[in-house]
Amino acid sequence: MATTRGRPSSFDRDAVLDKAIRLFWRRGYEGTSVRDLSEELGIGAPSIYNAFGDKRRFFAEVLRVYDEKYGGFIDAALAEERTAKEAAARVFAEAPTRYSRRGLPTGCLIISGDAGTADVTVATQLRGIREAKVAAFADKIRADLSSGELPADTDAQALARYTMSTLSGIAQAARDGVRRTELEHAARIALNAWP
Repeated sequence: MATTRGRPSSFDRDAVLDKAIRLFWRRGYEGTSVRDLSEELGIGAPSIYNAFGDKRRFFAEVLRVYDEKYGGFIDAALAEERTAKEAAARVFAEAPTRYSRRGLPTGCLIISGDAGTADVTVATQLRGIREAKVAAFADKIRADLSSGELPADTDAQALARYTMSTLSGIAQAARDGVRRTELEHAARIALNAWP
């Protein structure tokens, strides 16, 4: 009996990426194997390697898409709000809902995705994303210092670090199952600490 070689199965790249995002979001980089990805995505490991490269490169693409699709609210607030405090108010107001949405994993992939990993490249990449958000907030705060929106003695770097650290804490608390109302209350207190 003769066999013919069929075309490789095709898949919807965006749908596959979204499934991969959710798997990495739940388990982190270290806790997700290529076999896990293959089972979750319904495509073989060779197809994963052909389409996305190795696990590290696949994760890098996942992070990029995740930040645009699920985590972009911080960047949007910084770009769209007039002042740093207004941006902080917006992200503190949105974070409890964003980190505990129904139908999605809780928490934040950017914050917890490298937990437990020994992969220096992955850890460095995630640290870089987190540090870039601190730097963006610090830049917005410095602009407000220059315009007189904030008191002259405000430490822009420390206030930016405080803001992003608080958001990280809210994300982790959401991952731990803390109720949204409690997260919202913590976010309101955090904003009150701003000058």
